[in-house]
Amino acid sequence: MSDYVKKTRNIGISAHIDSGKTTLSERILYYTGKIHKIQEVRGKDGGAKMDSMDLEREKGITIQSAATFFHWKEHDFNLIDTPGHVDFTVEVERALRVLDGAVLVLCSVAGVQSQSITVDRQMRRYNVPRVAFINKMDRSGANPFRVAEQLREKLHHNPIMMTLPIGAEDKFEGIIDLLRMQAVRFVGEQGSELVYEDIPANMMDQAREYRLKLVEAVADFDDDIAEKFLMEEEVSSEEIKPALRKATLELKCTPVYVGSAYKNKGVQVLLDGVLDFLPSPTEVPLEALDLDANEARVPLKSDPAAPLVALAFKLEDGRYGQLTYMRIYQGKLSKGDFIHNMANKKKIKVPRIVQMHSDEMHDVEAAEAGDIVAMFGVDCASGDTFTDGTVHLSMQSMHVPNTVIELAVRPKDKSGQVSFSKALNRFSKEDPTFQVHRDEESGETIIKGMGELHLEVYIERIKREYNCEVIVGQPQVAYREAITQRSDFNYTHKKQTGGSGQFARVGGYLEPLEDSEENYEFVDKIVGGVIPREYIPACDKGFREQMDKGTLIGQPVVNIRAELNDGSYHAVDSSDMAFKIASMAAFREAYRAAKPVILEPVMKVEVSAPEEFQGVVIGQINQRRGIVIGTEIDTGYVVVEVEVPLSEMFGYSTDLRSATQGKGEFAMEFSRYAQVPRQIQDELIKEYERERAEGKK
Repeated sequence: MSDYVKKTRNIGISAHIDSGKTTLSERILYYTGKIHKIQEVRGKDGGAKMDSMDLEREKGITIQSAATFFHWKEHDFNLIDTPGHVDFTVEVERALRVLDGAVLVLCSVAGVQSQSITVDRQMRRYNVPRVAFINKMDRSGANPFRVAEQLREKLHHNPIMMTLPIGAEDKFEGIIDLLRMQAVRFVGEQGSELVYEDIPANMMDQAREYRLKLVEAVADFDDDIAEKFLMEEEVSSEEIKPALRKATLELKCTPVYVGSAYKNKGVQVLLDGVLDFLPSPTEVPLEALDLDANEARVPLKSDPAAPLVALAFKLEDGRYGQLTYMRIYQGKLSKGDFIHNMANKKKIKVPRIVQMHSDEMHDVEAAEAGDIVAMFGVDCASGDTFTDGTVHLSMQSMHVPNTVIELAVRPKDKSGQVSFSKALNRFSKEDPTFQVHRDEESGETIIKGMGELHLEVYIERIKREYNCEVIVGQPQVAYREAITQRSDFNYTHKKQTGGSGQFARVGGYLEPLEDSEENYEFVDKIVGGVIPREYIPACDKGFREQMDKGTLIGQPVVNIRAELNDGSYHAVDSSDMAFKIASMAAFREAYRAAKPVILEPVMKVEVSAPEEFQGVVIGQINQRRGIVIGTEIDTGYVVVEVEVPLSEMFGYSTDLRSATQGKGEFAMEFSRYAQVPRQIQDELIKEYERERAEGKK
């Protein structure tokens, strides 16, 4: 095993909107000598390095995750700065899929917010160990101890304070390092020099108390430390580090650091914490699926000498063609090598390997296990696995959330059709949550995404990057249809015209599928050969196809179990096609009798506004069919957690701002699908039938 792999860290920075992720990345790049001048996210001089897209600089938000690399204390880091907006959640998802550790950034005032919860859930999904950084200690109302408590209560972490603030708000001067038991001040240009000194006398008691808490927390994971703690003996930081590292890697605790990235305080100590407590690629258990052995799980090892296994986790269409971001899990990749794509079995030559520094590229000859690099000129899809051809392994694909909103779009001029198609093809290939389909009946192009902002950004990008003006229809909610009770079917399909006819009979029932990850389950209970084995897949296919379009408003049907338990066939006239047609018709018949209902996406919304506007905010939510789940009042602000149907949320930001003098803000994410009220269901059905009658649909 090379020493190089052990000295590599692949980390991501994730957080709620406006917690300071990009500012933190910017400071890290400055202190590690990667950039020589700090740019602010909303600065006048071009914006932050990691926000390289014009739109990101204008809006002051991160839209695409940006990768970079740097060197710190003889270690190589690959860093990915991810977006905070839930609309770009797939960017966070794919970054966490390939990272070994993460920094969860929290605002010292707002604490754990809705998107922090989503990000934390994603980290758990991929078992990513993390350290927390409580940022913005210079803001009024900063309270890191309350935020640490929220980590425990809301996210069920086991937070361990590693540093304490000296002062807070405008009096925030530095930090106390509880491992060294020394105060640290950040002086020199942009806080790049660290001065270690004695802890101020007025903070000694608090420092001792938290040092004791630190030892006590680590004692839970290490018997030797537990013994010393009980005997009230001194425990050195050399003893604490390995025990705390082991517990962090096993996701049993979260080391917590405090600071202010904007005021250049605490960032270097956080970097040391990443070195001390987050894993190198060798310490992360990695598995792949063996395609030769029925997808059995096999372990991978971060060894450059082993056969190559790499995952393409993100695509970008750059100026020079497709750029494919890759994480190398095992083996080595050199320029000119031949690699095999496990998805389509194609063999390709690696033309060029680069390391990314935001939007700049640095050519490298080779990369090995543990590295995150990008390749040019490799045609593949997001989530494809590459090997050197000696092994047939595939990495597990990542979780892609369902889309909740759709828009009809078309180019303003006929001449823009080619650019328009190119843009849509590219974006849907790059982003799995951006989906494009053509409505056959109306001939419209429909784009689907995670929210208004998500689609708005892509429409803006079509205009800018492809010089194509777009006409956009009204946003539509992605409704679904479902059944509420069991319904039997027994359908015979007969067609007798000259020559061979068609015959198929299918019997069984449909029923609602409760609490399942899947939307559809097919149960084959055919016995005695009443339907020959070879026709069963055609029945399954018929049911699936019919689920694409329900009979109420033409939306996809979800949560159905279809059981096939009876039928009959004809020796000459039966065929795959006959059984597929019979199954589709049987499904329609049973579906109508199963009391179908329309489901709508319900969003979890977190609204925060000054306390005096609490009544107005709740009033607005009630008007939008919202249900208040909880309210919390904190430092003059009220935070209301609610569930609201997505169809009622259009235009909410304008209403909220005007009702709260511009001070209210909200974050929302998809929660679940729920049945629409009867009266709204009737309206939707009428609307659908009217449009069909007019020939639109």
